[in-house]
Amino acid sequence: MLDRAHNQPELPPEIARRRTFAIISHPDAGKTTLTEKFLLYGGAIQMAGQVRAKGEARRTRSDFMQMEKDRGISVSASAMSFDFDGHRFNLVDTPGHSDFSEDTYRTLTAVDAAVMVIDGAKGVESQTQKLFEVCRLRDLPILTFCNKMDRESRDTFEIIDEIQENLAIDVTPASWPIGVGRDFIGCYDLINDRLELMDRSDRNKIAESIKISGLDDPKLAEHVPAAQLSQFLEEIEMAKELMPEFNHQDFLDGTLTPIWFGSAINSFGVQELMQGIADYGPQPQPQKASPRAISPEEPKVCGFVFKVQANMDPKHRDRVAFVRLASGHFLRGMKLTHVRSKKQMAITNPVLFLASDRELAEEAWAGDIMGIPNHGQLRIGDTLTEGEMIRATGIPSFAPELLQTCRAGDPMKAKHLEKALMQFAEEGAAKVFKPAFGSGFIVGVVGALQFEVLASRIELEYGLPVRLEASQFTSARWVTGDKAAVDKFIEANKQHISHDNDGDVVFLTRLQWDIDRVARDYPDVTLSATKEMMV
Repeated sequence: MLDRAHNQPELPPEIARRRTFAIISHPDAGKTTLTEKFLLYGGAIQMAGQVRAKGEARRTRSDFMQMEKDRGISVSASAMSFDFDGHRFNLVDTPGHSDFSEDTYRTLTAVDAAVMVIDGAKGVESQTQKLFEVCRLRDLPILTFCNKMDRESRDTFEIIDEIQENLAIDVTPASWPIGVGRDFIGCYDLINDRLELMDRSDRNKIAESIKISGLDDPKLAEHVPAAQLSQFLEEIEMAKELMPEFNHQDFLDGTLTPIWFGSAINSFGVQELMQGIADYGPQPQPQKASPRAISPEEPKVCGFVFKVQANMDPKHRDRVAFVRLASGHFLRGMKLTHVRSKKQMAITNPVLFLASDRELAEEAWAGDIMGIPNHGQLRIGDTLTEGEMIRATGIPSFAPELLQTCRAGDPMKAKHLEKALMQFAEEGAAKVFKPAFGSGFIVGVVGALQFEVLASRIELEYGLPVRLEASQFTSARWVTGDKAAVDKFIEANKQHISHDNDGDVVFLTRLQWDIDRVARDYPDVTLSATKEMMV
């Protein structure tokens, strides 16, 4: 990212109290459960739902799609805003499943920090590693939460070593677990010298806190069994010698991560993590843009769309654009310039999110994430500005790894299908290509589960059964270059040419040989696996 925190000017208090962050993890590490508990502690909900809801148990608040509720997984990033300890938290819960990683990549362009959730038994898993790499590209500060300590988990030093080795980042413990699995009784808060004891009987109860004056305080022995206490003191001694102390600047630079231990389902360790975000998390940071970066303290409002969600409310065919405000103080009813179309838009009904619930936003500040309901004017990568024609940059679109042909079950409804597919393409849920030859559409996704979600959503939201069939093509590349060279290339490769929903030229390939052939025969044409969604 840009120079952070070293020389950032003093921000207005209302902006300085914002903390905008994403939660990232491998599927099933407990990310959505942790999100629930954040909302619980922030006073945003009265009772946390269960991810795998039994009978009448409440569903999780951040999963709003039918498929998410049925399967107990998150397939779409969702945003939530709430207050905690005088700070305004803007939290984005991202899909952990690798099939939906593109949504996560884009979400990470809209946040200033990330909370990485790790399963105490499994350590660093493949998807965590991938998402971490994206954070590394953007130098995002990372706070780590090691979850599920109340189950059988690995040795604490082993977990920390694995994070340091696999992710090449220094780790400093913010808390240290006492006991493990069935013997886990709580954690020692190293930052505030406090003993936190877990109550297994009430999952929604905040942990009991005992103030301790250093590790030789006799009060420790009153609460911790002797055998566990001696092991704990030995481990702490080693940890202090082997691990770096917490350094705020190293954390902001993305080279050091503080780690908290706990159990999200038992509400344990969550409050300490939230306090860590409030105390150490970065304030809203400058955003990359062209022709210059956007600073949060600028008085003029500027924001960019990093996600579009269609049909969040099935009763209304709405689309909500998720906008990260990069600068200024937004007031409802303001007129902002839509940079791509150069037209003015009056933003009359912006919303703030509490998962799938929304409330009308009278105002928002730099760092906030708000929703703008619209009928397709706003796309991913769009910039809205009150001042100059500035465009946010760095929002990626990746070439799909899997392609299938999509046709309507009823041939008479081909037009309806086109409308539905274009909507999903603008939402970023899939790539849609219209071949220059032949009928139908080719749909491209990053992971196979996305095909299922797409077919299910088209049927649920549009009442259109669809057929997805194998395609002769295996990958797609965007074509760029001098107009004459591109035109000559299109003319010679008509069978392979299609256009995406923005009208850009795409070369569909069967084999790697096709790509190599183009590089050899058409040196003036570039085939690209990514496209920046800057419009």
